[in-house]
Amino acid sequence: MQVSSLLALALLLPAPPLAGQHADSAAGFDLSEVMIPMRDGIKLHTTVFVPQGTHPPLPIIFTRTPYGIAHAANTLRGYYRALATDGYIFVFQDIRGRYTSEGRFVMMRPPRDRRDPSAIDESTDAYDAIAWLLAHVPGNHGRVGMLGISYPGWLTLMAMLDPHPALKAASPQASPADMYLGDDFHHNGAFRLSYGFEYAARMETSKGQDTFAFDRHDTYQWYLALGPLANVNARHLHGAIPSWNDFVAHPNYDGFWQRQAAAPYLTRVTVPTLNVAGWWDQEDFYGPLEIYELLERHDTARVNSLVVGPWNHGGWASAEGEKLGEIDFGSPTSRYFQEKILAPWFAHFLKDQGELRQPEAITFEAGDNRWRSWDAWPPRGTTAKRLYFQAGGRLSFEPPAAPGASAFDSYVSDPAHPVPYRHRPIPATYSPQPSGWTTWLVEDQRFVEDRPDVLAWQTEPLERDVTIAGDITARVFVSTTGTDGDWVVKLIDVYPDEPPTDWKLAGWQLMVANDVFRGRFRSSFEKPQPFTPNQVTPLTIDLHSQDYRFLKGHRIMVQLQSTWFPLIDRNPQTFVPNIFEARAADYRPATVRVYRSPRWPSSVEVHVVKE
Repeated sequence: MQVSSLLALALLLPAPPLAGQHADSAAGFDLSEVMIPMRDGIKLHTTVFVPQGTHPPLPIIFTRTPYGIAHAANTLRGYYRALATDGYIFVFQDIRGRYTSEGRFVMMRPPRDRRDPSAIDESTDAYDAIAWLLAHVPGNHGRVGMLGISYPGWLTLMAMLDPHPALKAASPQASPADMYLGDDFHHNGAFRLSYGFEYAARMETSKGQDTFAFDRHDTYQWYLALGPLANVNARHLHGAIPSWNDFVAHPNYDGFWQRQAAAPYLTRVTVPTLNVAGWWDQEDFYGPLEIYELLERHDTARVNSLVVGPWNHGGWASAEGEKLGEIDFGSPTSRYFQEKILAPWFAHFLKDQGELRQPEAITFEAGDNRWRSWDAWPPRGTTAKRLYFQAGGRLSFEPPAAPGASAFDSYVSDPAHPVPYRHRPIPATYSPQPSGWTTWLVEDQRFVEDRPDVLAWQTEPLERDVTIAGDITARVFVSTTGTDGDWVVKLIDVYPDEPPTDWKLAGWQLMVANDVFRGRFRSSFEKPQPFTPNQVTPLTIDLHSQDYRFLKGHRIMVQLQSTWFPLIDRNPQTFVPNIFEARAADYRPATVRVYRSPRWPSSVEVHVVKE
């Protein structure tokens, strides 16, 4: 079973409770529903599942969510099954302003000003809830663990800032860390249009989850017909969605976004932490690795660790996790994580059971489909190598030797005809029918290979396996006839035309790493600047990291383009102070050059593992 984006976000997406509907019960548990008072008098709806029968005092596993808890029992039967077998008291809570909890919902509520004794945030709400649970839930033994996926993962992270003393273990999973630099709403300053628009409309239309009503099945057509982003409020939202208004008001990395980012607050490791991510997470891959890295700087006790598997957003909550789209990983990776990593980790810290055998990092190496353990992430002892762009669409570990400084490939980027980010039609993200959103990162990239506005370079078939582990960075030299622009870089595994097992994968182009960079932010995310037309400009684009083996006979490819629509909003390619306020006349075609000469050697740097 593949977990959809929203399922993962919402603890297997509990459906909105109907008026008067009570939470589902779970076999083997006694269920109670309570309204827990916070320090400012607001009460939060909470369900408590206590194992039936005689048992010793048990720890509490606590999850907070904005997605509704009426069907949290499904989680006990599903994702938390291994934990339930071990024996815990399970608690689920609606955060402020969501479903039947009191108060006002604030998207990604920033941490409070500690100078104000009356201030509240998600950290104080978690603290107050834990204090109440310890005092009022019979049979608990005084230790609490927290976990959650995506927004619930971020809520777990917030609880770690000023933790209740009883919080002894926390697992923020697919938690966002910075909504401007790399998570849900922006990547490197480029706005994630379809997700940002649809998620904000869904979360802030009501206390429930109302899907925006598109009048076209192919949202590529809908967003293109929308025109400039200024038409969103003018035609549809009319200023009623706070998050969209924030997008418009804060186009740069100002204090609004910086206050929401995790970096300023993660200055110590307060509890043992298990960070969890998926290599093909379509929403929050940046966050968990960034959180791990930030905490690692302060981890003198060596209790901060990382797990990354071959999953989409929250895919480790699925029953098996053997496949993602058409890609088969050869074993039930999700079940392995739940039973062999997650459950033993909580048992150690909450029950004093077993030795802690959690390595610094456990990653799944796709390609040869095996789990690997590392004493550091990124791993030590790898060799940095660059894959250089060459003439004739070739890619090589050897630097370009062609004479002259002007060797380049070029294309025309036209905002009126943007490159789709996946196969069309592109349904709404939260379509009642399968939308394809959860698996688009593993789609075959051949669908854009022959577009004139997509460049590609690839190696010859590999004579031996090439294994990469760690950071991946694109360093490209570009010019544009415009004064602004975006650049999308994709590192791809090209399968042989005659695979030994699955003919559906013959010639498949699998994205291994990717990201977009909004060029105006090349010097500063706080202060954008225009391009000088036709001037060669270096760009450094973080493609994050991977553990991947390119097998003998496969090819390594790099694709580069300037649009990725409607995942990313269209850059006008004319510099304007605020793209959310751009006019239709600002959107103009531009000719882009990507240089590949000895003077300007565009490349993608990977870290190769010694075999």
